Amino acid sequence: MTLVPPMRLWRNKPFVFFTFVLLLKSCVAWLVIFDDGPSWRTIVTEIPFFWIVFCLIEWFARKHKLALYLLVNLVVTAILFSVFMYYKYYGVIATYHALQQVNQVTAVSNSVFSLLDPYYVLIFIDIVVIGVLFFTSKRVKDWRRIASKRESRKAVTALFVVSIAICLFNVLPNRASMNERTKAEEMGILNYELYSILAPDNEELVDKSEITQEAINRLKGIREPEIPQYWHVAKGKNIIIVQLESFQNFLVNLKIDGQEVTPNLNQLASGNFYFPNFYQMVGQGNTSDAEYVVNTSLYIPLHGAATMNYVDKDLPSLPKLLRGNGYDTATFHTNVVEFWNRGELYDAVGFDRYYDKDFFGTDDALFFGASDEVLYDKTAAELARMDRASNPFYAHVISMSAHHPFSIPEDKYKMTLPERYEGTLVGDYIRSQNYADYALGQFISKLKENGVWDNSLVLLYGDHLGLPIYSLNSAEKDLMKEIYGRPYGYSDMVNIPLVIASQGVTYPAQLTQTGGQIDLLPTLANLAGIPLAGQLHFGQDLLNQTSNLLPERYYLPSGSVIDDRHLFIPGSGFEDGVNYALDNDATMPAGAAGVAQSQYERALELLTLSDSYVKQLPAREKTSPTAE
Repeated sequence: MTLVPPMRLWRNKPFVFFTFVLLLKSCVAWLVIFDDGPSWRTIVTEIPFFWIVFCLIEWFARKHKLALYLLVNLVVTAILFSVFMYYKYYGVIATYHALQQVNQVTAVSNSVFSLLDPYYVLIFIDIVVIGVLFFTSKRVKDWRRIASKRESRKAVTALFVVSIAICLFNVLPNRASMNERTKAEEMGILNYELYSILAPDNEELVDKSEITQEAINRLKGIREPEIPQYWHVAKGKNIIIVQLESFQNFLVNLKIDGQEVTPNLNQLASGNFYFPNFYQMVGQGNTSDAEYVVNTSLYIPLHGAATMNYVDKDLPSLPKLLRGNGYDTATFHTNVVEFWNRGELYDAVGFDRYYDKDFFGTDDALFFGASDEVLYDKTAAELARMDRASNPFYAHVISMSAHHPFSIPEDKYKMTLPERYEGTLVGDYIRSQNYADYALGQFISKLKENGVWDNSLVLLYGDHLGLPIYSLNSAEKDLMKEIYGRPYGYSDMVNIPLVIASQGVTYPAQLTQTGGQIDLLPTLANLAGIPLAGQLHFGQDLLNQTSNLLPERYYLPSGSVIDDRHLFIPGSGFEDGVNYALDNDATMPAGAAGVAQSQYERALELLTLSDSYVKQLPAREKTSPTAE
């Protein structure tokens, strides 16, 4: 038997040649995304999709058949590359919904490039080589002529029908899968992408009359105390929320070869209320989603960022609640207000003013704007001015310097890392957070010097994770294992700290109840002595509730839920899901002593209630907060 040389295969049988090429590229994508890598399922799920497209080319194309094969190769390559690059950071399979982020990509290009492994670019090599040959080879006319010959119409028709049948067989039984990664693996990546576009939106909104605080509390298992603890102990005080960029909980009290990584936050945590079992609840919008969740006590949307999907609504919020009780409200961020549509968000949640790049300037620039040192310096001065007014204020301060990929300049280094950390994402992360903590320490000192600290309730938390498991190589995972004393797990990844500090109110206490960003609004309302009657909220007061239920929607598959002791990640449904212990990441199957099916179902119902509630809110009247 004589093997057909690759060039002859390319010249004579583009159908076969491009099947082979795209299968190899699919294998690369499966290697990046799925735990077991490529397998026989890769062939069964991906090749029929290619063949459907190729059969259409063979049917209808004549003069430009080879060019169409090249175009399909380019498009499929771009889709696969986008899917596994997105997965490397977010841990979810990107669909067309992620197109909302396209205009943000240039702003985070350093983060994108940092995720690249050298072998990823191999999927583009054939495009470069073929492109060069296509436009420079003297035989290109012969190639086009030979490739333009049609395959047998009967054979193409038969293959088309069989491929359609196989694709339907892959897609239809798996439509109800809860876990997007499982769904993509069962359907095939390209089938899943097409399904996400064509699948009808069958969402049925719960009638707004049924969405009550009583219904939410019942699903969460909440019983409101008759006399809440800590009620109005901070009444009349300023409220300052500091949102720490990419700050994970393992940093608190962490020492690297004897060096404290975050000494300033450590001091705050040891002397005040520290919640070590606190979790992020952000979505595609990352930092902006944290701002949304904290200020509304509502869950993020199923698809896209809250700042892109929900800001046309008249959102109940913490700024509106506080403004109704005499507070002045403002938010501070060194980036431009247009980034992630923040201007619309700030209008929707009702901030009186915002301070962005126009206020902070571009001196000492770091990533998207001025450094945290500039942020805190100018903010502290502005808060001192606001403190001199007759009314208390609410300030939401968004830090940014410890942003992925954590490549701060050397003049910002405040600690020396051991050699084993150098040149790793983990090392860069630790060093950038050490600098962010240094800047935070300056902020706290300035607030104490100008008298604002003593008259304020200060709350600090991480906005979202900084080290996705999906982004770490084996050496970096070993460093995380060294830090944790065990393998770095999913629950560790989404664990962020919460510290509440106020002179005369808080005292040294480590509070171990489970909480999430959605719980901050009711917790603050209790401390400030502001009733929540008529203010629908999906969070709970962490100082008066000891049990919690936290649905997660991003960085983890849909249907993931955290209770007091476990993180549950579903498979196709509940039955094939896995529980991860929050304290040591030990695993156990669904139905064991982890998250119960009733909790899983109640968590999904909470998400449905939140989606239904927001979508039925009245449209807001645009007023625009004042830019400073």
